[in-house]
Amino acid sequence: MKAVVFTAFGGPEVLRLAEVPTPRPGPGDIRVRVRAAGVLPFDTGLRSGRFPPAMTPGFPDKPAIPGNEFAGVVEELGEAVSGFEVGDHVLGFTTTGAYAEYVVVPADQLALRPAAMPWEVAAGLSANGQGAYMALRQVGVRAGDVVLIHAAAGGFGTLAVQLAKAQGAKAVIGTASEANHEYLRGLGALPVAYGPGLVDRVRALAPSGVDAAIDAAGPEALRASVELVEDRARIVTMTNGELGRELGLPEWSGTRSGQRLAELAGMWDEGLFTLHVRATYPLDRAADAHRDVETGHGRGKVVLTVAEES
Repeated sequence: MKAVVFTAFGGPEVLRLAEVPTPRPGPGDIRVRVRAAGVLPFDTGLRSGRFPPAMTPGFPDKPAIPGNEFAGVVEELGEAVSGFEVGDHVLGFTTTGAYAEYVVVPADQLALRPAAMPWEVAAGLSANGQGAYMALRQVGVRAGDVVLIHAAAGGFGTLAVQLAKAQGAKAVIGTASEANHEYLRGLGALPVAYGPGLVDRVRALAPSGVDAAIDAAGPEALRASVELVEDRARIVTMTNGELGRELGLPEWSGTRSGQRLAELAGMWDEGLFTLHVRATYPLDRAADAHRDVETGHGRGKVVLTVAEES
């Protein structure tokens, strides 16, 4: 099969399209013919070598295949699999391996794709959708809360804003570059610019205080959150774990599951949130997709298209 691989850590240029063995499902596994795969900051970090060696087993002798989320068609079932049939349209998650024509995952890492959900949306939902869902649960968002979400226009932030509103938040304040403020207003958020004076700008929007905060932006945002939220147990960072520990914040925790993914797919089908795909790239342009994600200021998701309907 064709897959995007890398055999050395580095910039996007280390990614290349190659022929690799097609995986076979073991007991409890399902092989999926991939239609599209989401592109995440996690993937760019894997490629650049920011993660432990365990994330790339056998590397560099064995080429690593990025890709953490995907959507496609069930092609082969391993032994003892129930709940899915060959030909089912699914979305799912893995740790690596989704930038490929085929991926094998345990059956409990898949959910059925709603018929109305575009493939690109299905491919981009799993990681950011589940991450946002779990982060909001960890900080305990409830009806009437004022929630601060940093990097609110990105793939993660876009979903966190909408899910917070769906959970009854009274107001969601989202940090973003000014070019994305109108976009955030369209999602129901109160936009605020990054940079000096951030704390004062947020306080002007929330004179009664901020109840919870989620950081997906950087150290400045996390330090601002500590000034704004009284209860540090209601602050979580998705990107700055070391600084979070220094500030006495709880570790982010959560485990993705097919059941949670199915719940999110159902919420999408009910119209409770949308997922904006800002750009799609063919599989052989994975390096360009990584460059796009690494700009850090785009709206919504970047997705690789892998195969057309057969």
